[in-house]
Amino acid sequence: MSIFFITLLAGCALLGGLAVFVVKNNNNNNLKLILSFSGAYLFAITILHLLPDVYAGDEKHLVGLFILGGFILQILLEQFSQGIEHGHIHAHNHQQSFPWGIMLSLCFHAFLEGMPLTVKNNQELVYGIAIHHIPAAFALGSVLIGNHIKKNTVIALLVVFAAMSPLGYILSYSLSNGNIQSMGNYYPYIMGVVIGIFLHISTTILFESSVDHKFSIKKTIAVFIGISIALVGYFLEAH
Repeated sequence: MSIFFITLLAGCALLGGLAVFVVKNNNNNNLKLILSFSGAYLFAITILHLLPDVYAGDEKHLVGLFILGGFILQILLEQFSQGIEHGHIHAHNHQQSFPWGIMLSLCFHAFLEGMPLTVKNNQELVYGIAIHHIPAAFALGSVLIGNHIKKNTVIALLVVFAAMSPLGYILSYSLSNGNIQSMGNYYPYIMGVVIGIFLHISTTILFESSVDHKFSIKKTIAVFIGISIALVGYFLEAH
């Protein structure tokens, strides 16, 4: 288990959320570039690393069903999270109740994202998830503030969100090392669900990265940088 991974995942999410107190919501072009980069990076890592690893086991004849299930699960989660995991920020000026659906679904999503981090050569994936959580946490903080949640409560909730991926990583580490014998055999299926979620998240980010399908050289460069870094790690592993 890597303390560095846990610190990086929690730190990026928390810093991204706390940035809502110092950055104006209507000026988030840099966050959109980070989204484009992380979406491309997550997609490349999923294709190059996670899919080959999960299909290498004896349970590969059922993995596809769980990948499809994860894809569908993310569609359902977005009915409650309203796309915050993509960095979307929605105004809730007339809604002053606590957004339970958004908070719970986003925490569950982050928890699942931490689970594939115990597969081999997972350092690239940790970086991708950590960067991806910056705009997601920023959007969450914006929604909480928009619902007139007290500042101290917002900070506490951001800490809870920041802890979700590390908790998923810790549980996954226990499963992959057989510390929980009754659940260890289901590890490939859990990974299949996470892969389905990653495929949905990354492709949605990439498809939505250009407003009205207009070409953006900055976002295109960000996408190619994300893919290139994933490819560098892939070829270094191959050698």
